[in-house]
Amino acid sequence: MHLDIMDGHFVPNISMGPAVVEMARKHVDMPLNVHLMLSRPDLYLKTFIEAGADTVLIHIEAECDVPASLERIRELGARTGITLNPDTNPDLLLPVLGDVDEVLCMTVRPGYGGQAFMPEVLPAIRRIHDASVQMGNTGLTLMVDGGINRETARLCAEQGANAFVAGTFLFRAADMATEIKSLREVTTVAQPIP
Repeated sequence: MHLDIMDGHFVPNISMGPAVVEMARKHVDMPLNVHLMLSRPDLYLKTFIEAGADTVLIHIEAECDVPASLERIRELGARTGITLNPDTNPDLLLPVLGDVDEVLCMTVRPGYGGQAFMPEVLPAIRRIHDASVQMGNTGLTLMVDGGINRETARLCAEQGANAFVAGTFLFRAADMATEIKSLREVTTVAQPIP
């Protein structure tokens, strides 16, 4: 389960906090992937991990010592993740790419659901995929979030993405289970284009 946490500063929206993560931990039996869209995620790492986060993603653009924060996440027993905004050069996260379990490429400007997919992010997904393969980090989860539907998921999978966050597309579907199945089918068939 993917949970977006927003502080109203790093992004212009405010969302749930650690209490929602704690509630989710009590009621679902699946990994909790917590995406901290916070200016200072370093101040809240322990709080969210104690609330039940299995993976904590912070932004490469955050106003903190990102490598130290990733190390702290791992020390606290969670999987580490780094997130990249659409306008950020993917080379900025290469110094920490070998230290993370997951990379999240935002394919919309973070903060609000229902936005259109930004195809200009596709080269960044490819760059991160290729760099992780070159580093030998073949187990990296390379996730995309924003404007994901059958077509955009396929495009991302062709660039190397292997995990997909779909919100509006699924919640507006007449039959969510059928659409989840279709997303799995198109992304399983699609392989990174050489």
